[in-house]
Amino acid sequence: MPIGRDPRDIARIAELEAQNAARDEQIAALMATVQALTKRVSELEARLNQNSSNSSRPPSSDPPGTPRKASGVTGRKPGGQPGHKHHKRELIPPEQVSRFVEVTPDRCRGCQAPLDGTDENPERHQTVELPPFKPMVTEYRCHALTCKCGVTTRAALPEEAAHVFGERLTATIGLLSGKYRLSKRLVQSALSDLLGVVLALGTVSNRDMEVSDSLAAPMQEAEQAVRETDGAHMDETGWYEGKVAGRAKRAWLWVVVTAHITVFQIATSRGSDIAKRMLGNDYTGFLTTDRWGGYNWFDLGLRQICWSHLTRDWQSFIDRGGESERIGLQLMADRDRMFRWWRRVRDGTMEREDFRRRMKRVRRRVGGLVRDAEVCPDAKTAGMAKEILKLEPAMWTFVDVPELQPTNNIAERTIRHGVMYRKTSFGTQSPEGSRFVERVLTTVATLKQQNRNVLEFLTEAVRAHRRGLMSPSLLPSQTRHQLAFAA
Repeated sequence: MPIGRDPRDIARIAELEAQNAARDEQIAALMATVQALTKRVSELEARLNQNSSNSSRPPSSDPPGTPRKASGVTGRKPGGQPGHKHHKRELIPPEQVSRFVEVTPDRCRGCQAPLDGTDENPERHQTVELPPFKPMVTEYRCHALTCKCGVTTRAALPEEAAHVFGERLTATIGLLSGKYRLSKRLVQSALSDLLGVVLALGTVSNRDMEVSDSLAAPMQEAEQAVRETDGAHMDETGWYEGKVAGRAKRAWLWVVVTAHITVFQIATSRGSDIAKRMLGNDYTGFLTTDRWGGYNWFDLGLRQICWSHLTRDWQSFIDRGGESERIGLQLMADRDRMFRWWRRVRDGTMEREDFRRRMKRVRRRVGGLVRDAEVCPDAKTAGMAKEILKLEPAMWTFVDVPELQPTNNIAERTIRHGVMYRKTSFGTQSPEGSRFVERVLTTVATLKQQNRNVLEFLTEAVRAHRRGLMSPSLLPSQTRHQLAFAA
């Protein structure tokens, strides 16, 4: 012990040093908590600021007041503008007119003299009305006759009377449920109000299942045809199928859109196994998708990632401010330049070779900017840039392949019908219900692409199913002829 040092001072110093050490530890812990909370607040603020312009969230999820990207204020009123192409209702051909009413003038509008005769080229005006709907009910009266030998024989029902509800009525029920997204109770009400047909709710469900069974073979044929196409757009969205522990079970609605065929599928997985199953492991066409990892198994040289999604990524850079904003603004400028040129190529006002030459500079600039973003101080910007660079070759496939588009908007627009179905029905309650939805959505979307009548197709499908005949095909007529010739 040093000479002259009071033992009490030494004890007090040790006590104060211990207190300081404890406070230092407490301060360090509090600082760590502050940093964690600050990071958490930043993450929550970033999530709160997410909308359809800077993330993959749909526009329907945007809260009120979300700013929209202005397309340019023109000061003009909404609606058709002077000089635009008119779209008016065309007159129905005479052979499809139900009745003709000849309207002739009685007297001259000048001198009031009586007029007689007809005009060889009268002005045509048509009115359209619906006749009163009345269901066509056929009653089969099976007579029982007694032979002289004493045996009574009752006539059997003919084959066409085996079903209480006809083929077109069954197809209409499936159409109302599938295409128009009506609930079972609303289908019941619509049939009663419009057609005077009274059905039980269970009958509506049973007819939907019959329509689903009728579409099984056309669906299988369409699925195989998709695997043989030269190019496809693919997307997926959330779905629900059944319940687990009282809560809706998570599932996903997938879609593949080709030039003439669209196929939907509901699966309980969002993994690459579903994409492989729908396209086939050896698919060699070009595939356009978003950046979801479920497509990363596909050859980058044959893949095009969606520039609409990249636009949202660039916007998220801008919204984070700082260095991220600087990079995002430059990326957005190159994106605008690229789309302006691409639209000229699409419209035929720029040669594709000129487009390719100009795009070399854009590709170098965009690649350099994304690499700058990879080392950006903002962790989210850096992480997103790193993921984008993994797919960099797939950003530019459309430049060299004329048939490709730079966006996946076709698939996103197509799958929107399924999204609306989910929002009104909260998904499906069973795998059988999922099969009905995916088959009807496939049929509706495909026939729309081919400009074919959905109700007629469903009626024909139900008729073939009931009678054991060959099902109608969802393939376009040219493809069907080619397959028949090859067979």
